[in-house]
Amino acid sequence: MATPVTLLLELGLIFAALSVLGAVARRLTLSPVPLYLLAGLALGEGGIAPVPAAGVFVETGAAIGVVLLLLTLGLQFSLPEFTASLRRHVPSAVVDLVLNAVPGAVAGWLLGLDGVGTLALAGATYVSSSGMIARLLSDLRRLGNRETPSILSVLVMEDVAMAAYLPVLAVLAAGGTWWQAVLGFLAAVGAVLAAFTASYRWGHHLGRLLSHPDDEQLLLRVLGLTLMVAALAELVHVTAAVAAFLVGLTLTGETADRARAVLGPLRDLFAAIFFLSIGLSVGPGELVPFLPAALALAVVTAVTKVLTGRYAASRDQVGKRGQLRAGTALVVRGEFSIVIVGLVGALDEDLAPLVTAYVFVLALAGPVLARLAGARPRRWDESRHG
Repeated sequence: MATPVTLLLELGLIFAALSVLGAVARRLTLSPVPLYLLAGLALGEGGIAPVPAAGVFVETGAAIGVVLLLLTLGLQFSLPEFTASLRRHVPSAVVDLVLNAVPGAVAGWLLGLDGVGTLALAGATYVSSSGMIARLLSDLRRLGNRETPSILSVLVMEDVAMAAYLPVLAVLAAGGTWWQAVLGFLAAVGAVLAAFTASYRWGHHLGRLLSHPDDEQLLLRVLGLTLMVAALAELVHVTAAVAAFLVGLTLTGETADRARAVLGPLRDLFAAIFFLSIGLSVGPGELVPFLPAALALAVVTAVTKVLTGRYAASRDQVGKRGQLRAGTALVVRGEFSIVIVGLVGALDEDLAPLVTAYVFVLALAGPVLARLAGARPRRWDESRHG
């Protein structure tokens, strides 16, 4: 078999660059996500050092990265506790939808988009990035914080809403009829309910099935099952992220602890590829004309996400600082917004660069805001004495 020299060289350079950026970020006690995004921008089409041969690997690795991020996040929690949290946060989901979809719909109307374009922009401003937020919570060591269950409840409900929304949008964008859209919606909702029911009722058998004293066997079993479940979920229009999260929730005790340990390095590798891929998908020259509109929309919807997070955390009796941390953690938009614009971008040539610029602004600003919100305020007497 011939060795793909160009591919190996480009991947080597990518990993070396990510290593340097990650080291710089940790030296500055920051999340490396914004730096990975900028690296993708520099290495993408129109950037300073394109890597065309690595494109297919990066695209595939990005999909695996999202699955691993949500799988390991699910391993942190138990299914009964999280189900109770979901029930408590139904009002939070309603607030989230109203506060964050309405600005996108209004912007679509002001920009003169048609009904499908307006619906797409509303979805892009509504949904946060589960993958990025999962990495952000880990980087900032907030997985055990009191506000984290409320953040995750909002994210899962958004992902479930996306499972129903995306088939409807796809049908409408393709010129389908309203009854076809309704059928897609019902099928997606039914699949989500079936997945949650199966996970809740029979998930406890999964740990015994996957458990093995050898780490390699445990890694292969957990990863293999998760990828198969994620693939089946995508077939019925349920997001792979939700499926991976449910697999993680069903594993408990020693099996979950060992799975986190063996999956950790693999998750970090593919998560870095995922963040890089978002930057690679952007052509820098295409974004500049749309930055003013994207910035305005980003400011408005950053505020509405902070309000959403504060409300959700308040339902868990979290203090004001924890509420602020929850709100700023939700600011980041990412993979779902890109998927949405991919479905309808051909219908309006301005929609794709606008949403891409919007996503990129919040993908960069979100981790910074989350980091600042978690910083402890200095007391007045301490600031006087340096």
